[in-house]
Amino acid sequence: MIRDTSAQDRLVEVKPSRKRKLIFIGAGVAAVAVLALVLPQASRLFSADASVSGSRLAFGTVERGLFVRDIAAEGKVVAAVSPTLYATYGGAVTLKVHAGDVVKKGQVLASIDSPELMNKLAQEQSAADAMEVDYLRSQIDAKKKRGELQKSYDNAQIDQTSAQRDLQRYQKAFGQGAVPSMNVDKAKDDVEKARITLEHAKADLSNDGASLDFDIKSKKLAHDRQVLLVKDLQRQVDELDVKSPVDGQVGQLFIAERATVAKDAQLLSVIDLSKLEVEMKVPESFARDLGIGMGGEISGNGNTWKGLVSAISPEVVNGEVAARLRFEGDTPKQLRQNQRLSVRILLDRRDNVLAVQRGSFVDESGGAYAYIVRDGIAEKHPIRVGASSIDKVEILDGLKEGDRIVISGTDSFKNAARVAISR
Repeated sequence: MIRDTSAQDRLVEVKPSRKRKLIFIGAGVAAVAVLALVLPQASRLFSADASVSGSRLAFGTVERGLFVRDIAAEGKVVAAVSPTLYATYGGAVTLKVHAGDVVKKGQVLASIDSPELMNKLAQEQSAADAMEVDYLRSQIDAKKKRGELQKSYDNAQIDQTSAQRDLQRYQKAFGQGAVPSMNVDKAKDDVEKARITLEHAKADLSNDGASLDFDIKSKKLAHDRQVLLVKDLQRQVDELDVKSPVDGQVGQLFIAERATVAKDAQLLSVIDLSKLEVEMKVPESFARDLGIGMGGEISGNGNTWKGLVSAISPEVVNGEVAARLRFEGDTPKQLRQNQRLSVRILLDRRDNVLAVQRGSFVDESGGAYAYIVRDGIAEKHPIRVGASSIDKVEILDGLKEGDRIVISGTDSFKNAARVAISR
């Protein structure tokens, strides 16, 4: 028989290890703890509509306190008065100054040579002189004619008086039988004739006098009209010498020396450095709150000056509105054209206002809702916002003090009601 190895086998007794038992127990406890931590988070994760990494989001906490609405921007110094001078008539231009020259009000800056205008002035002046002579001659002629009419009237009066006297003599003689009645009748006819002649002389004196006055007035009006035309031409000739309208400095020259220009062509600009303003660009969303006369602060060169809003542009360009501030009081002397300064305009200041840091959530939702973050879940809640400042937005309803909300990055939520925020 072939012998096996059963006689060589023996049972080995394994003693229980306390260390191994503790390891198994510890592993079980750890697994239970991990499940306790993971299961709630997993439950929240599965209950959310989407999941977004928190590194892509910005958060803000609703707080109550001071709320200041202001506009802060960079502005540049511009001249409040910076006229551009134009050619009033065409011709060759002779410049009297150079760019950057300091000029006084009324100083001649350029001269325009226009023979055509000078010749036209001479012609119209000659016509005005001729009309003046005609007007004066009409006055002399009228005076002479009026004298003749007066003479005829006076003679008619004398003739009527003489005829009446003759009639009286004939009537007296007829009563004494010295003359026949025929002489009396003839004397009566002479009186009537003299009366008619006097009436016509009186009418001629009145009517012809009015006609003469009308003729004189007509010639006078024509002369006055011609004088006005000459004065206007003289004004145009005077304006051929282009003068500075303000005390200031020559800015830009738009033409070359002895250049021939057309009427209304740009010649040069003058900058009044005694009246400076600061121009700034205001976002469109704040422009409707701006008003002329609002106070502001202008700072630069280590100084701060008070200012007032003096002008607001009526149009929006690239989402911005241009506004100007003038210095309250005297204009600082150390400023220069196009110098950059910081500008701040205070719109509103209130205490005890519920507000949160401003973010893109206001623009993305139109201020209609916000995502409140609790236990890693962002939930969509309707809200109502009020005024906005550069860094804060007022909360009128829907949020309370201490709420933590997503202020930026909500575009990745895709309008979901609940979003899980992962680390």
